[in-house]
Amino acid sequence: MQLHELKPPRGSTTRKVIVGRGKGSGHGKTSGRGRDGQGSRGGPGILGALEGGQMPLIRRLAKVGFRSKRPILNQIVSLASLNRLDKGTVINAEILKKEGFIESINKPFKILGDGDIEKALIFQTDCLSASAKEKILKAGGKIDVKEAKVAVKKPAQKQK
Repeated sequence: MQLHELKPPRGSTTRKVIVGRGKGSGHGKTSGRGRDGQGSRGGPGILGALEGGQMPLIRRLAKVGFRSKRPILNQIVSLASLNRLDKGTVINAEILKKEGFIESINKPFKILGDGDIEKALIFQTDCLSASAKEKILKAGGKIDVKEAKVAVKKPAQKQK
């Protein structure tokens, strides 16, 4: 058997209809497009959004909401996941990156109050939810917002 003898199994493919090859083919002259009008001519045809004289659906519906083209997407850390750290550990962006809680120190992160915290940890960040703050203080931890203002390294910009 050679390459030119290979064929797909019978019935697995359908033959492409060849149009415009005379009256005897059944698809001659107008090639199944009808006689006149936009559909008989070449080009993209009628757009799906056009509805004739009727008011288009997109204009009938009310405009709702706003979606930013550049949203601020926080990296989320749950309080319960921080239980694996030692008591008295200082929590900041560098530690969270090193321990694998966040992907990048250049993107904003937020600690949410999911679950309970059992250890007294020191948080050097102001990116905490209200429930997280409450649980941290209840567990005996501290929140040092003054230390959190230390500048986070920004990625170097390319020189032009």
